[in-house]
Amino acid sequence: MAKIILDQAMMEAAVYGGAVLGGGGGGWIEDGMETGRLALEVGSPVLVTADEMNDADLLATVALVGAPAAENQYVKPMHYVRALQLLEKTIGQPIKGIITNENGAGTTVNGWFQAAVTGLPVIDLPCNGRAHPTGSMGAMNLHEVEGYISHQAAVGGKDELYHEVCVSGQLQQAAGLVRKVSVETGGLVVVARNPISVGYAREHGAPGAISQAIEVGQALLGAKGEAAIEAVCRKLGGRIVTAGSVDECELTTAGGFDVGRVVISGHEMTFWNEYMTLEHKGERLGTFPDLIMTLDANTAKPIVSAEIEKGQQITVIHVPKENLLLSATMRNKQLLAAVEGAVGKQILPYLFG
Repeated sequence: MAKIILDQAMMEAAVYGGAVLGGGGGGWIEDGMETGRLALEVGSPVLVTADEMNDADLLATVALVGAPAAENQYVKPMHYVRALQLLEKTIGQPIKGIITNENGAGTTVNGWFQAAVTGLPVIDLPCNGRAHPTGSMGAMNLHEVEGYISHQAAVGGKDELYHEVCVSGQLQQAAGLVRKVSVETGGLVVVARNPISVGYAREHGAPGAISQAIEVGQALLGAKGEAAIEAVCRKLGGRIVTAGSVDECELTTAGGFDVGRVVISGHEMTFWNEYMTLEHKGERLGTFPDLIMTLDANTAKPIVSAEIEKGQQITVIHVPKENLLLSATMRNKQLLAAVEGAVGKQILPYLFG
């Protein structure tokens, strides 16, 4: 179906399926549910496929930027609308549709509230079908388009930490400035950014990835416990790697990112917001952008990296990148090289030989 009126069941499935596809990042289930419920309370957001749009129509990406574990982070749904208003004012052109930067518990439903308030459609064409740490990874390789000017509006924080900022410039510099703003607001901002045509987004983004998140969520919520985790693996063509107690857990929030490592039943995972590597006894079992994800072994609730605590009973799953709907950025050696410095592990040799 090309056009779908989003409802409560779809929202819940999108949040939980997005949590799985977040791969350890992508925001919190509780925040996604709050944003989704509010969207449905104020209006009827509509999900539209790219085929329903003209190639020249402008889309705006909405996103969360920062560290979900930051103690003082504060964003509210109206911040999303404010960021979109600031972006449209900056570019002086109408936005015809809204896309999210990625799949995640909080991010799959990015844009639903704005759509409910403004009447603009949510387009089933996210910048990436899984969560990723940097803004450039959610920008569909626009940094390689000669002469492209990135326009980004960021809003977040509470009381004296509240900021709203508009940035225009070279994409990676603009993304870096927005990341710094997220730190100043207490750790997290909502962003409307990078107006781009439907035609470009279709070629470089992840068409159909919102629908995939909903289907994954339906599989997860349609069963309980281990059966639910197995259902998710079947849906995505993945596998359960291990299940057991969290033996070690290290997390540092620095520069707007959550960075650390987790050891579960002898399996070590590093993360940079999202899980980047999975190893057992020195053997590499998974490398970003493969999907590496942790779920509560008893309830099957997806657990993001920032929630992991020593002693938890966790199941680890792995889905090869070939089974995901991914952006062109997930094949960009320059962008993926940044992972190595963040987690101190080799990435490129496992992806490019």
